[in-house]
Amino acid sequence: MDEKILLTEKNLKGNGFQVKTFESSKEAKEALMESISINESIAFGGSMTLLELDIYEEFKSRGNEIYWHWKGEDKKKELSEAYNSKIYLTSTNALTLDGKLVNMDGTANRVSSMFYGHERVYIIAGRNKICKDYDSARERIRNIAAPKNAQRLNINTPCKFTGKCTDCDSADRICNVEVIIHKNPSGANINIYLIDEDLGY
Repeated sequence: MDEKILLTEKNLKGNGFQVKTFESSKEAKEALMESISINESIAFGGSMTLLELDIYEEFKSRGNEIYWHWKGEDKKKELSEAYNSKIYLTSTNALTLDGKLVNMDGTANRVSSMFYGHERVYIIAGRNKICKDYDSARERIRNIAAPKNAQRLNINTPCKFTGKCTDCDSADRICNVEVIIHKNPSGANINIYLIDEDLGY
């Protein structure tokens, strides 16, 4: 197991999060399927990590009530229904070695659901999301995650073309809301699955 994962796990637990580590995405998927019952409704936040895991298809074929605006025909309906789900699944833009979650969003549906409104939240992250500190986490978001997402969405932001954040004023800007979760908030049940693989961006 990567030493960075073990240190991050220790500090996340110290900050009140529930944390499990896995050698592979296959093991993490199996644990996730066991942790969530067929009777629980599930919402997905936008995440390339979850897309790569193919976990949406697993839950759907099993029969769970499931919502993901990346998959549903009616995006607005999927987003609306997601707020009422018991379970929320997503990834994080970055994790710091001292056990914090750092995220940037365009509309804030994902980041708000990470800590409020759901019975349980599962955040799945590969080792590539682990950063030394807040500054390196923010650098990762600005110059890795955001440009790649801009390219994926084919939106008109400078970072789509340059691969670097310029703190733009574009109407298509996707870095509008920044959230740092320092510790597990009161009443929240945040479960973090760390996987010793590179997943998402």
